[in-house]
Amino acid sequence: MLYDSFFAVTDWLFGVSALLAIGLYLVGVYLSDRQERLRKWPRLRIVSWVSGAVLSASALVGPLAVLSHGNFIWHMAGHLLVGMLGPLLLALGAPMTLLLRTLPVRQARRVSRLLRSRLAGFYIHPVTAAVLNIGGLWLLYTTGLFAAMHHHLWLHILVHVHVFAAGYLFTVSMLYIDPVSRRFSYGYRTVVFILALAGHGILSKFLYAYSPHGVPVEEARAGAMLMYYGGDAVDLVIIVLLFRSWYLSSGSRRSAISPGVPVREMT
Repeated sequence: MLYDSFFAVTDWLFGVSALLAIGLYLVGVYLSDRQERLRKWPRLRIVSWVSGAVLSASALVGPLAVLSHGNFIWHMAGHLLVGMLGPLLLALGAPMTLLLRTLPVRQARRVSRLLRSRLAGFYIHPVTAAVLNIGGLWLLYTTGLFAAMHHHLWLHILVHVHVFAAGYLFTVSMLYIDPVSRRFSYGYRTVVFILALAGHGILSKFLYAYSPHGVPVEEARAGAMLMYYGGDAVDLVIIVLLFRSWYLSSGSRRSAISPGVPVREMT
């Protein structure tokens, strides 16, 4: 009976949140596409946003949420969805850019100032985002927090909101799809990303060797392997997108410096 009320609250909270996110985004697309001076909003971004919202919610609503409550392997599958793949797809939907396109000029300027504020810059800083993301996972799985979240509804909600938010912040701190207060160099972001990737991998191996409190050893090992290889798969996508942007940016700079002149002639 306790679990029934537990999941009833989380289904309602996270399910409604996902539906609102999809609905508001589609309204934004409709308003943006009505403006003749703007290009149509890319349909691939719509697919990315809707997919991200659905995948993130699927880890917290319905059968997977129930399974992950009592099985570490399913829990880790949900972690990959709500903390990595879902945030990546949502970030690729460029929600802040869409918001700025749909708002009146005065309100858009206010939002733009907020996005470029010191507070926003602090949380979007690659190091801050990496610490919140990877550090939060270490805190969750190496302390009693993981066991406690299964017995306290408010803690269960808080942990999953943090995992999602930290995953999203880390993604947008690596891939500048929306406006940010400060753009760090590709080299700097790559170094931070490699360190974060190492922290995630080490945690996976730690969980393989030392299972969280109350988790059977074989379950912990299977979940740790899923965390390791599944996390690498998502991280590979981020690496490809980051390096692709780096390559295109380098090509644009070369063209701007000397249009039509081969790079070898400049050296």
